[in-house]
Amino acid sequence: MPEQTHVLFVEDDDVIREATQLALERDGFAVTAMPDGLSGLAAFRSDRPDIALLDVMVPGLDGVSLCRRIRDESTVPVIMLSARADSIDVVLGLEAGADDYVTKPFDGAVLVARIRAVLRRFGHAGHTADGSGAEAHSDGILAFGDLEVDTEGMEVRRAGQPVALTPTEMRLLLEFSGAPGTVLSRDKLLERVWEYGWGGDTRVVDVHVQRLRQKIGQDRIETVRGFGYKLRA
Repeated sequence: MPEQTHVLFVEDDDVIREATQLALERDGFAVTAMPDGLSGLAAFRSDRPDIALLDVMVPGLDGVSLCRRIRDESTVPVIMLSARADSIDVVLGLEAGADDYVTKPFDGAVLVARIRAVLRRFGHAGHTADGSGAEAHSDGILAFGDLEVDTEGMEVRRAGQPVALTPTEMRLLLEFSGAPGTVLSRDKLLERVWEYGWGGDTRVVDVHVQRLRQKIGQDRIETVRGFGYKLRA
């Protein structure tokens, strides 16, 4: 039997917590459900789950702060849950290091699909970039100035120093490095990186691009107004 995927679920509403836990368990997940941020952090450290679902508004330690604490210690995928699609809630969660967010009330099937999509890209950080327009090495390393992307070892170095990326950030960088100089629209990036088969919130892309810029250089990814982004070759 394959090992179950372990989900940490932090939600203060008893009804939502219990119903969602049961729904996830019916879909084959092992679930640790906690009612507040502090107990959620303790469970994360003791259980080391495969993915964390964090409600934004939980007592003790709010979901955004909990996400930051988790991200300080791990690259485990995080999905934020919010009762509102409010810009502040969404952006704060993504800037804290979340990989995606789902607005409540949510359909159980949609939540499971989003969980599985995130887990897929964490299990396989991305496709092999072809290196078109980049200085390619036989060992799968693409070079863009002082930036090196190892498409086989899934590692990134800037000026010879390792750059720590989350798997979502790595997938995003691989999309750019596979087509340097080519403008990639937000919708295309949502489809390829987040596996949205439908229209999604492009703020997810914008915040992740900003996070990636902070790590590989602000001028490495160019904004093409009205179209999207491109990697400077």
